[in-house]
Amino acid sequence: MTTTAEQMRNWRGPAILGFGFRPFFLLAGLWAAGAMAMWVAMLSGHDLLPTAFDPVSWHAHEFLFGYLGAVTAGFLLTAVPNWTGSLPVIGWPLAGLAGLWVLGRCAIAVSIHLPPLVTALADLALPLALGVFLAREIVAGHNWRNLPVLALLVLFLIANALFHSEAARGSFPAQGLGLRLGLAVAVMLISLIGGRVVPSFTRNWLAQRNATRLPTPFGRADGGVLALTALALAAFVAAPMTLLTAALAGLAGMSHLWRLARWQGRQTGGEALVWVLHAGYAFVPLGFLAVAGAATGYLPLSAALHVWLAGAVGLMSLAVMTRASLGHAGLPLHAGPAVTAVYLALIIAVVARLVAGIWPATEGLLHLAAGAWIAAFGGFVVIYWPIVTKPRSASKQPN
Repeated sequence: MTTTAEQMRNWRGPAILGFGFRPFFLLAGLWAAGAMAMWVAMLSGHDLLPTAFDPVSWHAHEFLFGYLGAVTAGFLLTAVPNWTGSLPVIGWPLAGLAGLWVLGRCAIAVSIHLPPLVTALADLALPLALGVFLAREIVAGHNWRNLPVLALLVLFLIANALFHSEAARGSFPAQGLGLRLGLAVAVMLISLIGGRVVPSFTRNWLAQRNATRLPTPFGRADGGVLALTALALAAFVAAPMTLLTAALAGLAGMSHLWRLARWQGRQTGGEALVWVLHAGYAFVPLGFLAVAGAATGYLPLSAALHVWLAGAVGLMSLAVMTRASLGHAGLPLHAGPAVTAVYLALIIAVVARLVAGIWPATEGLLHLAAGAWIAAFGGFVVIYWPIVTKPRSASKQPN
């Protein structure tokens, strides 16, 4: 029987089509930087795209469903074969999936010239294909423990469809049900999958250094945290500005801080590739506390949502992309000064955006946030381009 490694070695086409993370992580980085540059131009009064979405909704959609959609595709197409023992999607079928993602971006960009249904179908084609792929692999491999991931992927698809429906009705989808549901799914995915990879990677790194205190393994308490998380996110989606949501979000935030403290992140300062996972996950509880603050009138809701959007989703996805690319390219799991600078730039962007949301008069902070964001993802693309576009043996360690 052909193994995953043999199938990848037998591929003789472009190296970028040799594994799922390669095209999708590169597209995600390019889009994160490019879409932010276009967003800055839109804020300056330039009408760049003939899109049917208002500028704010385009910005929100293309980060949550566009950028994160590419990261999710790259992650699942790379991780699922490891979970199930199945063969990965490589070569021209992988190129076709990447083409579906590009099709969605193009359809939304020119959606003023398209019927809303055509735009929605073009944008939903990739997540639908991913759902079919994941369902097939779970059933074929009897890998039932990953059914929650499939359920969340289906919810993410529904959230995107709701966003398109709200846009077609002429409402403001940037503050609609679809966005909240999509964001809630993203936070739940980070809580679920991050709860596996952060302590696991940390344990491996600390064990190599003979540390005496290791992360606490997953237990019933973690299951309780995830249940509370789901309840708080459901309240956020249904009624974000209520006292019940504030109470549940506050409890969920504190429970995630407790969970994070058990993973020994304070011992990982010597390796940015590890501590960034803890920093990215930290924005999950901070986002819950910010939502609680917004629901009780202490913070603008838009500022609170950016803690999750830019912080949890942005930093955690960047951490996963940088680490997974190195690991699957066969390179040492180490982040040098340039990669560390990329992480710090994104943290600066998140903090600047949060402060700008609290004190709207500080326009300079918005420019700082956008510039740092572009620097972070632009830096990722420059550093990781040779890793994802060249054969494994020709890849070089980023500095």
